[in-house]
Amino acid sequence: MNRFLKQLMKSLLAPAFPGGIITILIFYLDYFQFELVEKFLLFAAFVIVPLVILLMNHDEKNKHQRMVYAAIKWLQFPAALLTLASVMSSKMWGLESTAIPGILSLGWLLFTLLLGIYGLTTIVISKGNAAEIAIGAGLVYFFIGGIWFTLSQYQLNLFQANPATHALSSLHFHFSSAIVPIFIGELGRIMTKKSWYPWVVAIDIIGPILIAIGMIFSKPIEYIGVTLFACNIVIYTAYLLAYLRKNALDNKATFFLGLSCLAFYTVVVLSILYPLLKKIFFLTILDFIPVYGSLHAFGFVLCGLIGWVYTVDFIKRKKIAKENRYVDTSI
Repeated sequence: MNRFLKQLMKSLLAPAFPGGIITILIFYLDYFQFELVEKFLLFAAFVIVPLVILLMNHDEKNKHQRMVYAAIKWLQFPAALLTLASVMSSKMWGLESTAIPGILSLGWLLFTLLLGIYGLTTIVISKGNAAEIAIGAGLVYFFIGGIWFTLSQYQLNLFQANPATHALSSLHFHFSSAIVPIFIGELGRIMTKKSWYPWVVAIDIIGPILIAIGMIFSKPIEYIGVTLFACNIVIYTAYLLAYLRKNALDNKATFFLGLSCLAFYTVVVLSILYPLLKKIFFLTILDFIPVYGSLHAFGFVLCGLIGWVYTVDFIKRKKIAKENRYVDTSI
């Protein structure tokens, strides 16, 4: 038992384990009477964000960035607990008509502000590097997700949108908007330079904004944003699968990244077959939402993040081994 615990503590994914346990309880215990949107938001706070933090590079010489990074690492879990308390106060403690859920949500808002500051710093010091700009933009989108979450917890109506729409917007920014730019940025860090890559990054930054605007003001704008964003993910997954075929990576990295791509294409296939499945099995869109959500959150996003964490570690170890060999030969 002790040996197993030691192995868990040494695991690259250890920072996400406590939040993972809490998330499992939230999803499977009847005690937590939450909406599916709220469960996925808590999953993002407790599991997705800790994995994103593992992918964040920081310049040791940049004191400001180093301090923000240290604060992010230390404050993530307390901020996630405040997020849980905010949702519980509005759904379980009968305080939904008070300001308490909103006040508690400010903890997550301030934490995502730190992520946004770190993202802006990454963009500023990137010197035009498209991959770093993509990752920085993804971190900024977490802050926008935090704003929407706080608006939903304060039960505010903004831009003719109700709190339920704010919660959906928050979910959109915590998953698709923030994660896809980070994935594309991680791919840009390891791939050979391509002339089309900066265009993919630009579309990836614009797409989520169009979707968010469309969700509130105009369906056609939302459809344009979704189409651009989906095309970007197709390019990302297609290139990533080709890269995995040609390059030897850590087996765990290859497995999880491949699984992430498979989850995305499964969502695409189900979307295409939806009209047929609806007629055969008498299903509604409400029956499909949990399936789509689970495939995206647990399949594409979670597996993708785990895969990139293992990839970054593999490349780092490979680089250190190469440097050690160089030192040995020079001696």
